[in-house]
Amino acid sequence: MNSRVNFAGGGVLAFDYALPHSFAVGLNVTASNNFSGITVIESAVLFRWYFLGGYTGFFVQADGGASFLLEDGEFSHVFLGGLRGGFRLPLKSKFYLEPYGRIGYPFAFGVGVLTGIKF
Repeated sequence: MNSRVNFAGGGVLAFDYALPHSFAVGLNVTASNNFSGITVIESAVLFRWYFLGGYTGFFVQADGGASFLLEDGEFSHVFLGGLRGGFRLPLKSKFYLEPYGRIGYPFAFGVGVLTGIKF
C-alpha cells in the first residue's frame, strides 16, 4: 500500500535497546512517498534477535504498529505487521551499516540499508 504500482522511496528513524541474550527492543518510524500522490507514515515497535550471538551479524525482527496513509487528500490508517531479516555490520567502534529485507502487511515487501550509531 505504500505504492499501488511500482515502488516508493522513504526514510527511517529507529531506536533499539539491547537486552540480554542477543535480543533487542525498540521503535521505528518510516515515512515514504511513491512520487505520485501517496504518502505513508509507519510507526512500529520492534523485537529483534541476533541469532549468532552478540549484537551484530544476522538478525530477524518482528514489527507491529500502525500505518497512516494520505492519498488524494484522504486519510486512513491500518494495522501494520511485518518480519525483517538483515545483517548488522559494525564499522569502527560506534557505527554500523545494516542492509535488510522485509515482508508484511499492508506493504508486500521492502529492501533498504540503515546506518547508525551505537551509544
